[in-house]
Amino acid sequence: MKEEQIIVGGQAVIEGVMMRAPHSYAVAVRLPSGEIISKSERLPVLSAQYPMLKLPVLRGAAVLIQSMILGIKALNFSANAIFHETAKEVAAEPALELQTAALTSSVAATAPVIVAKSKPVVEEAKPTTTAAAAGSMIFAVVFNILLFIVLPLVLTNMLFVYFGGGTLDAHSASNTWYANAWAWLKASLHPVRPSVLFNLVDGLIRMTFFLVMITTFSLLKEMRRVFEYHGAEHKVVYTWEAGEALTVANARRKSRQHPRCGTSFLMIVMLVSIVAFSIVKFDSLFLNFIVRLALMPVIAGVSYEIIRASAQSRAQWFFAVITQPGLWLQNITTKEPDDQQLEVAIYALEESLKLEPLAVASDQ
Repeated sequence: MKEEQIIVGGQAVIEGVMMRAPHSYAVAVRLPSGEIISKSERLPVLSAQYPMLKLPVLRGAAVLIQSMILGIKALNFSANAIFHETAKEVAAEPALELQTAALTSSVAATAPVIVAKSKPVVEEAKPTTTAAAAGSMIFAVVFNILLFIVLPLVLTNMLFVYFGGGTLDAHSASNTWYANAWAWLKASLHPVRPSVLFNLVDGLIRMTFFLVMITTFSLLKEMRRVFEYHGAEHKVVYTWEAGEALTVANARRKSRQHPRCGTSFLMIVMLVSIVAFSIVKFDSLFLNFIVRLALMPVIAGVSYEIIRASAQSRAQWFFAVITQPGLWLQNITTKEPDDQQLEVAIYALEESLKLEPLAVASDQ
């Protein structure tokens, strides 16, 4: 396999970028001092350990789970690096020096920055770090299940029950407000067998939640930096895919919207779920929730195959159309990076490729 055929991807982290190749990954973070530190590791080949994961759809579900774990690890690494560096600076500098530095920061921002020598770091796994990563992942999974599966399903069911039978007329025997509210809630949760229209409304509610969440994040000053690194990651991936040298000048010219972005993946997941949930359905709200939960790995696997196909045949109109909503959404989730952010993304990809056997073989 040629070097330019290696599919790479990544994710923005706090003041840095995580880049992943098929058999390795690296996360690079720029410290407040200007120094870039990184952590890189080889990845286990899951398909070699479990041959079934070579099959389409199954491989996508496995990649998704592995990507979630890597994403949490990368975020924890970047957060720890920035937190400890900031804590050291605050402890070492007098308050007057901190105020002086703050006053001169606007001038320094316009001047060339002398970057300290970059260096890799080796981070030992600590029980507290591992527990924190596991806790973060569990919280993220539960939060997403509640926000993007449970709540849209319940709201859609309420809408269809209400417009189908007028549940606001439900009353209890005691006729108190709380008893009436409980009677209305039970009536509105009477299960409706999902149809294509039901799942379309369910999908629109889910997409609305997603758009509101992303737009809200984009208004936060701290998130803008993350979105800039997100743009840097895309530009560097495009540079690699074009077979060009990994330089800031080459990356600067590339687009910050990429069809294989996680944002595009989530949009495709929502579209595929509308079809999947219309095929498998029950006359039970609880069973419909279980079905949605059980089908998520399958939906993720199918969505992965669509994204994978779009990377190999992006010129085809079908893939261009199906990935376009994700590209539009990336106008929110990516911002134009500066040269220093591009440098961090390039550093992360280079560190990852050093551990990639396909890339090493191509250099020999």
